[in-house]
Parts: sequence; C-alpha cells; structure tokens
Amino acid sequence: MQPEFEDARLSARADGWLALGLLAEPADRDEAEAGVRQAYELAGLTPPPRVEWHGSPRSGLHAAVAAVASGEAGASVRGQVRTRPWARARAEVTDRLGAAGWARYWAASGGRTWPLLIDRIVTPVRTRLDAEQETDRLRLLDAVHGQHDGAWLAAFEDDPALAGILRVARSAGWWWPYENVAILTERPVALERDNLGRLHSGDGPALSYPDGWELYVWRGMPIPPEVAAELPTLTVDRIHTEANAEVRRVMVEYYGFDRYLREADATRVHEDETGILWRVNQNNDEPLVMVEVINSTPEPDGTRRTYFLRVPPSIRTARAGVAWTFGLTEDEYSPLAQT
Repeated sequence: MQPEFEDARLSARADGWLALGLLAEPADRDEAEAGVRQAYELAGLTPPPRVEWHGSPRSGLHAAVAAVASGEAGASVRGQVRTRPWARARAEVTDRLGAAGWARYWAASGGRTWPLLIDRIVTPVRTRLDAEQETDRLRLLDAVHGQHDGAWLAAFEDDPALAGILRVARSAGWWWPYENVAILTERPVALERDNLGRLHSGDGPALSYPDGWELYVWRGMPIPPEVAAELPTLTVDRIHTEANAEVRRVMVEYYGFDRYLREADATRVHEDETGILWRVNQNNDEPLVMVEVINSTPEPDGTRRTYFLRVPPSIRTARAGVAWTFGLTEDEYSPLAQT
C-alpha cells in the first residue's frame, strides 16, 4: 500500500476511534464482558470469576480500592492485559517500518487522537479523581481507559493480541482488571467540548455519568461545582474575593473581559494606533494586563469586532502588547496592514 493511502486509511480509522472515545451512551455490557474474557485469555490468564459494573470512573475507583483492601480482588493484571500487548504491538510496528516510518504511522493514527482523548479528557478526570481519593491513589494506576484507549488503539486495530482490549474499548468506559474481579464502568451520559476539543461548559457539567458523578470544566480547566453554580450571577466584587488565582481567571473570562475591565475601573495605561492597553491590579495574583484591538477586517454585516488580548504585566505600551502576541518585540512589529 502506498504511504499516502496508508495515511488516509489510518486517518479514517482515527476518526472512528475518536468518535467512540467521545460517545455518550449506555455501555454494551454483554460485548464488554466478552471482551474482558478475551483480553484475559489472550494474556494467558484465566478470566475473573466475577465482573462488577459501576456508573462512573469515580465509583469504579472506589470499588477497586475496596476490593483490593479486602483482599477480594487479588493482584492487578493490567500489565499483562494492557501494557505488555501494547508495548509488543508498538515494537513490532517500529521494527517493520523503522523509526521514520513509525513516526509517520503514529502521526496519522494515535498522534491525532491522543491529545484529544488523553490530554483533554483522561487527564482532567484523573486529576479530579486523584484529588477526591484520599487513600490508596495507586488504584488509579490499575485503570484501563476503555473507550478513551481509542487514543492509541487506532494504530493497532489489526493486532489480534489486542482483540479483547478493542472489544471493551468499543463497548464500555474505564475498567479495572484484577485476578479475581473485573470492575467495569459505564460511558458518560453527556460530554461537552469547546472548538479546541477541551472539556468545556458554561451552563452545567462538561462531563456527567449515569450515577450522578459530574465534572465541571471551563475551557479545559476543572472547577468546583459550587463555582460553576455561581458563574451566571458573578459580580466584580465576588471575582475580587476569590482566593484561587486559576478560578478567578475562569470567572473573569466567563464575565467577559470588556465588561470586567469597565466595571473593575481598569487603568488605561497607553493608547496608540494599534489599540488600548488596560491594567487591573488583583489580590494574590499578577496584574491583569490586556490590549484592546479592533479587527481591521469587517464582519459580514460591516461591523468591526473588538478583541481583548491578555499580555504579560511587564508590557507598557499597546504596540508592545500587540507585538508580543506575534512573538515580536515592539521595534520589530511594523505591520503593513493589521488583520
């Protein structure tokens, strides 16, 4: 197969696995359990005598902690079931294609899905679970990511040794494989993202599961549920009393930069033909410094859109602020026409 056709095939496959990774509908429990049995057998293991189902990664993690603590689970077999087959499959592809061929192969398959599923969904979920789980956080390391393993399975869909893992990933959410029990979880019931693929919602949870566990996220940053509930009724005073700098930044972004600068009595530091530089001092955080610019290209209705660009507190002129957004110094920034 010619490289360009192989790239197209892998790209289409990656799109399919991304769709599965983002799927928010009930698990196919029979198929997932069959996949678990197959994964154990392919690893040379006896399938576990018991399979449990739970409604979210959170409840699955709690079940894993309890089963390991009681001795009922036995040893984790994640290494045999998932890690070793993946490592072997990757080594075989690399040996067959060489280093440069592997790089191209991965770029067309897992390289496309990994950041969208692992970086932007799995990592926030793991961060939240790690923060919630006060004891035995090591059980997070026992998890297999189910549908989110589509991040790498696009590269190895044809490998027969991964057939069981593939079946579970197509059918269920996160799961925990142990000698005596496999703990499986449902897929989400809702998953909201922004245009960059980050978990995001301004009017409810960005990720929610059938047992009620929810994750509130603003443009990729998890926020406490109580903060999410406050967003529609924010005031400048409330923003200024928020002690957590990251949460305060979310509040300002939700509130709207133009509205915040106006109502927070921002200081107009400098103005020239490139824009206006604004500054607001904030408690327990660096000053908020933004340059206000007007798009030189009209909208379809003839209006010109205003943008607010955050720049470092060290910026002292509007031109320097605009230049910084292009990675230039103030002296280097001499556009023929702004866009």
